[in-house]
Amino acid sequence: MTNLRELTIVIKGAGEMASAVAWRLYMANFKKILMLETANPLAVRREVSFCETVYDGSQTVEGVKAIMAGAIKDIHTAWEQGRIAVAADPQWRLLEQVRPQVVVDAILAKKNLGTRMMDAELVIGLGPGFIACNNVHLVIETNRGHDLGRIITAGSAEANTGVPGAISGFTEERVLRAPVAGHFKTTRSIGDLVIADEIIGTVAGEKVYSRINGVLRGLIRSETTVTRGLKIGDVDPRGQKQYCYTISEKARAIGGSVLEAVLRVFD
Repeated sequence: MTNLRELTIVIKGAGEMASAVAWRLYMANFKKILMLETANPLAVRREVSFCETVYDGSQTVEGVKAIMAGAIKDIHTAWEQGRIAVAADPQWRLLEQVRPQVVVDAILAKKNLGTRMMDAELVIGLGPGFIACNNVHLVIETNRGHDLGRIITAGSAEANTGVPGAISGFTEERVLRAPVAGHFKTTRSIGDLVIADEIIGTVAGEKVYSRINGVLRGLIRSETTVTRGLKIGDVDPRGQKQYCYTISEKARAIGGSVLEAVLRVFD
């Protein structure tokens, strides 16, 4: 039997879904977790995304803390302190040095950016772009609906629909998108209550309006450079401020499926 606590797990990405995976694994007593991010990560649900560690040096999600780790010694220090380690390593060079038993590609790029089955003993891909038994061992379905969280042992996840999941009947209406390319500027904060047609910020002088009433569940950092059409915010019509600071039901389901997948192989 494998000593589960000694398993090294690398998660590519540290956004909302990747963070839910890391949180679930950590809570199940996997304490050697390394998350690999870009040098300038872009997250909407920043309050529940460990990628904020890249900017602030640390980030806590539902009581679990991650800290920045720039080198191998920093990674081991983070683990010794009972923390998740986050590194700015978009080329995944640390994989060769860490030699993980498990790799989870949680970038959610809708395509495979280079993850291979040979990366680890168990390689898991989240969502479209991966083929179980081809470029990864297992695939986790990320599309909302009947199969959300299903562990796929052969084949692929459902294709990207391009339509956000419905919350209280709202889909695309709840998403804030950049009207043009440029710098996003705002004085609003995650957790703020907003109403329909209220100005949330500007991109290159063009105003960004909320289309519905609700609470700002997610919002990218002010002064971020964005492309036209990029998702820059999320209005939750349920209006529950506490939801801004906790993992969503979708992310929690996906995290649970990754945990099950690991236990299938190593327990």
